[in-house]
Formats: sequence, structure tokens, C-alpha cells
Amino acid sequence: MDNKKQIGIARALSYYNYFPYYYGFFTHLGIDIVLSSPTTKKTLSDGSALVVTETCLPIKVFVGHIVELVNRGIDKIFVPSIQSIAPKIYNCSKIRGLPDLIRNVVKGNFEIVEATLDKSEKNLGLYEFLKQAVKPFGIYDEKAIKEASRAGFVVQNNFRVMMQQGLDFEEALKNAKSGKVVIAPQQDEAPSAIHVALVAHGYNIYDKKASMDIFKKLRNMGVMVHSAYQLTDGELQSGIKALDTTEYWANQMEVTGCAGHYLKSDKIDGIITITAFGCGPDSLMIEDIKRKARNFSKPLLNLSIDEHTGEAGFVTRLEAFCDMLFRNKRVKLTKALDNNIIPGGKTLEDINNTLMLGK
Repeated sequence: MDNKKQIGIARALSYYNYFPYYYGFFTHLGIDIVLSSPTTKKTLSDGSALVVTETCLPIKVFVGHIVELVNRGIDKIFVPSIQSIAPKIYNCSKIRGLPDLIRNVVKGNFEIVEATLDKSEKNLGLYEFLKQAVKPFGIYDEKAIKEASRAGFVVQNNFRVMMQQGLDFEEALKNAKSGKVVIAPQQDEAPSAIHVALVAHGYNIYDKKASMDIFKKLRNMGVMVHSAYQLTDGELQSGIKALDTTEYWANQMEVTGCAGHYLKSDKIDGIITITAFGCGPDSLMIEDIKRKARNFSKPLLNLSIDEHTGEAGFVTRLEAFCDMLFRNKRVKLTKALDNNIIPGGKTLEDINNTLMLGK
């Protein structure tokens, strides 16, 4: 008889925020994690077939990943219900109701490992959440659970340090899982390099299928890309204040906080926001960002994604926006030269060569 403890985790939604913590926590308790495969066209198709058309893309992706885990014969699958991450800071209704959604639309012989985190209610904090997560495995030792939580935070913190230093998501995750902290080498950049802030939830930009690998596309255009993952909690909080708004949504930091920080940054030339079509909280946050971005005189492009988004049109809009940013940068550099102003660390020859070469 195989007594191996195993839990399936979908490579979707909270995976992009908390998987390093989940990894450290479950593996410390001797529970092996089975991850679903990266998102494919089939993942989207399987998820979309089980929910109503109006459901947002991230939920369709999540459902598709659960289907894959069920088809692989994983009998215990982690489906957390993250209601509230802090007092009166809530998630959207679809994320809060994930266990009920999966229970009703995905059929198969598997157990939903349902754990609820609701810091707006008593007795539903982190340790209650963790105890619910391991109860199906017969683990009740509170001391062991707390030790596992500390192990989870070590992996999570190492991951965050590497992301803040500019390491690629997958590289940072791989290093954090192996207990290493690797700092990304500093990149050389031309005086005319464009710096763009990519404002979106992690699951909308780090899922390469959903985002059409937007990081790679931008880098191939010669763009330096920045995201919320490179910011500290303090910087994200100051971003919320910069936009004179109030935090309400659980994932508002990585959108409104990120946008506010980069809008007031002189280093950033433009903002690209990516939202899932049909996402209510996103539509509210992005509208607020677009309205207040005018006060910072910073160009902003909003891209909406769903399972029908065409790559050609997506790339065309990206290219047009980046071309515009590049032209703006050239104008600024030319004016600086006309006024004998040379950006710090650059020589007159550097700038002249950049302007002559173009992109």
C-alpha cells in the first residue's frame, strides 16, 4: 500500500503570489506537491467548457488546471478560499468561492483540500488556514504546523528578495525552492532605453500563455520591464497613497500600489496595464489609475485579455506604444544635448551614438 502524502496545486491564481510559501510549508511536513503543467490552449479550452462565458480568464485557467490534475489521478487537490488578507481587505467573489465552484463544475474522484483564510473574521487567520490545509493528511500537531509555516516564510522571503532584485520569475522560484538566493546581474542599458512598468496581477503576466509571454516580447523590443514584484511593501503602500485611494481589494497592491509607485517615478517612461476581460475589481482599479495618470503626464496603454485575444493585434499595440515611447525619449535626449545637459554616467559620445543608431 502506498502511504505517500501528495497534494495537487494548480499553476494559476494564488500560485503566482504564494506558491513559494506553499512549497516550503507542505514539503516541510513531508507532503509532496504535484504541480499542474504550464497553461496551454487545452487548459483554456477545458476550463472554458465548464463555466459560463462571462467568467473571467483567470478563473477559466484555474478550472482548466484542476481538470488536468484530476485527469492525472491526483486524489487531493488544494483549492484555497482566500476571503480576506487583512481586516476589511477582500478578494473578489469568484476567488472567495473557488472551492464551491470546483465542487460544482469539475467531476471526478478527488478530494478538495479546502482551507479558508479570512482575516476579517475571528478564528480564520493563517494558522487556522494551515490546519485546515493539512487536516486531510492526518496532521494535527500545532507545533509542527507552525514550524512548517516558518519554513514556508523562508522560501517566500528568499523568492521575494530575488524578484525585487530583478531575477526572472521562474529562476527566482527555482532558486528559492533549492534554498538559494541568487542576485541578478546588473544590465547595461543605452541612454535611450525605454523603461516600462507592467501593471497587472501576477497570474495575468507571469502565465506565459495568458499574457502571450509579454516579458519576452517587450525585452525583444529593447524595453526594460518593471513590475510590482520588484517593489517592497512600503513602496507599494506609498503607491496607494500617491493615487489618493483606499485599499479595499486583496490584490490591489500589485495593481494600484504598483501603478502609483511607477507613475511618480522619473525613471519610468510609460505604463502598460493588463486586465482580464470581465474582471469587476480590475475595471474599477484601472479606471482609477487611468484617470489619475493624467496628473503625472505619463503615457498609459491598457490591454484586455481573454481566451480569444489574438496575438497579432496584441503585439501590434505593444509595438506602437513602445515606438511612441522611444520617439518621446529621443526628443528628450535631443533637447538635453541642445542644452548641453548630459544624463549622469553617460558621455556625449554615448548619446550621439544612440541617437544615430535609433533602436
